[in-house]
This record gives sequence, structure tokens and C-alpha cells, in this order.
Amino acid sequence: MLSQLFRKTPLAWRQLMKEKTRLAIAVAGITFADMLMFIQMGFESALFDAAIQPHRNLQADLVLINPQFETLFSVKSFSRERLYQALSYDGVKSVNSVYIGTGQWRNPETRIDRAILVWGVDPTQPGLIFPEVQKNKDYLKSLHQVMFDQASRPEYGAVGDIFKKTGNFQTELSSKSVSVKGLFSNGASFAADGNVVASDSTFLELFPTRKADQIEVGLITLKPGADIEKVKAQLRIGLNPDPKNPFVQVGTPEDFAQKEKSYWANGTGIGFIFGIGVGVGFIVGIVIVYQILYSDVSDHLPEYATLKAMGYTDTYFLVVLLQEALLLACLGFLPAFFLSFGLYQVTYSATLLPIFMKADRAINVFILTVIMCSISGAIAIRKLSSADPADVF
Repeated sequence: MLSQLFRKTPLAWRQLMKEKTRLAIAVAGITFADMLMFIQMGFESALFDAAIQPHRNLQADLVLINPQFETLFSVKSFSRERLYQALSYDGVKSVNSVYIGTGQWRNPETRIDRAILVWGVDPTQPGLIFPEVQKNKDYLKSLHQVMFDQASRPEYGAVGDIFKKTGNFQTELSSKSVSVKGLFSNGASFAADGNVVASDSTFLELFPTRKADQIEVGLITLKPGADIEKVKAQLRIGLNPDPKNPFVQVGTPEDFAQKEKSYWANGTGIGFIFGIGVGVGFIVGIVIVYQILYSDVSDHLPEYATLKAMGYTDTYFLVVLLQEALLLACLGFLPAFFLSFGLYQVTYSATLLPIFMKADRAINVFILTVIMCSISGAIAIRKLSSADPADVF
């Protein structure tokens, strides 16, 4: 009769529902642990995405950079001669160059200077895929006229709002008067809290110590149908006669982006810190679920002992506890997902970092939640396995 009763109603679900307060506490604990993992993963992904966003906005099939390049924060230059040499290779259609430097943007209201990333481009062929830059590139032809990244930090001043209302914004950049003639959207990153696009002539005016023949990024456009990997291999060998002392590094814009990401993930403590945060959330979840399942086993030990005396094996009880763990994982994950989704929106509004919910992140957190709860269930079964029905009664 007792075995029939357990077959009619899933034991795992009934055991959880017997103590609704305990169930609510368990769900809240798992939700907290999942939210901690969601937030840590979200921040890490947003910061990395922001750091490599400029690289992915380069209009090129291949790029040349200094072999010692690590990050835009301290970008290194190389000779433009190497870029022109690429024109002699089969499959190369055209080349372009980009200057990158860090200037000081003055907020006209507070008069406080703040570091900003300045991109110097050819105004006829900017080499950037921003639609606003392509559409208004003629404005860059005049000296001391720039385009401002309206997704920059607000500490630069209400540039976007003022420009949209008046069509004009005057300030100082690197102690020289500049006029904002257009807006585009990129966003803040590790390397800079904001961005400005200027012509190559304006860039050299802003940075008078810079040499015109020293560039930061070389952009290479290939002919239709050209094999990117083949051309890349040819350029890598041809532009670097001495492999042990290369003049340039050749790669795709995505290779360029991943080099930047690798610097922040591995060359600094950022990746480690966020990884620790995810690990802490995972461990917290294991402890919480273990305490709940252990208490459940302890409170219902006579019932489990009865089943054990009737011939049910430890494997059966392990399956029951794993079922409880899986139910807890599902119940805790759902509120964590929706709460984290809302927190992402709040964080984006406050910081302008590209932090959004992604399907792969949600899947990863759910898998971690299931593993977390399963480990707790496997640990909790030891209490029941060591129990002798004779001792219980």
C-alpha cells in the first residue's frame, strides 16, 4: 500500500511541498546564487564587448598593427610604408590608415579635462563602418571639426543633447578649440570613456609631436573573391623579412578584437576577478541546497527508513534527491533569470555598458545550477546511506 502511494505521487515533489517555508528559502537562496553568477558573467561580457567594439567597426578585410600591440589604451604605431607595400600583393584592392591617440576633452560646463580616445581618419574614406560617420564624412574635411560618440560617459558634458538642439557644440580638445559637427554611437570601454573621430589633418594638429608616417592601424580591402587566409599568409611573410623581428602583425578585424580581449582577460586581473565571483556564487548555491536537502532527509528519516526496510536501495534515494535538486534548480533559476534581465537594463542605463541577456549565458548558468544542485544532492545522500533502519526505530 505504501509503495503504491509513492508511485502515484512523485516523492521528490511531495517532499519539497511538505515544508513550503523551507522550499521558499531554498528557492530564494538558489535565486541569489544564480543572480550572482548572472551579474558576474554579464559584467565580464559587457566590459569585454565594449573593449572590442571599436575593432569590429573597422571597415577592412585585413588589418596591420604593431607586433607589440596589446590594447588601445597604450597603442603602438608602425611605419605607413609597410601598409603601402601590401598594395603589391595579389588580391589587395586598396589600403587605408587610422591614427589613434588619447586626448584631453574639456567639459565646457565644469571645465574639467577628461581623457578621450581620438581616431584620425581619411575624411574621404574614414575606414569606419558607423553609418553616421559615412554619411557626414564631409564635415571632417575642415580642420578642427570632429564627430563625437554620443554613447560616451556623461562626464564629457551634454554634447549629444546640445548638438541635437543647436547643431553646434564648441569645446577644447588637447588645448585646441574644436567644433562638433556630427554624432555617432560606439560606447565607453576599458580603453576610453568616450571617442572622437577627426580627420587625419586635424589629428596631427591635435598631436603635434606625432609623425605623419607613423600610423596605429593599417586597413586592407581585398578584391572580390580573394582568399583572405591566403593573402594574410602572404602578407605575414612578405612584410616581415625577419620572422624573429617582425615589422607588423597581420590579421582580420576579429583577430584584432580578440587580441584586445585577451589583454584584458589575461593580462590584467579582470578575468580572474569575475571568475572568482562566478565561483563564489556556485559554492554559495551548493551550500544552500545542501542544507535544505540535508534538513529534508533528517526530518523525514523515518519515512526513508521504512522504504529502505522494504527493500528500496540507496540508488533509489539518490535518484529522489537528485529529482528534488533538479526541481529546486528550475524553481530558483526562473526568478533569477528575470531579475537579472531587469538588473541588466538598469545597469545599462546607469553605465552605458553593453550588458544584455544572452542565450548562451542563460544556458550556462542553468547548467551550472543543475550541477550545483546535483552535487548538493549527492552529498546529502550520505546521511541516508549511513542510516540503519534498526537504529532509526
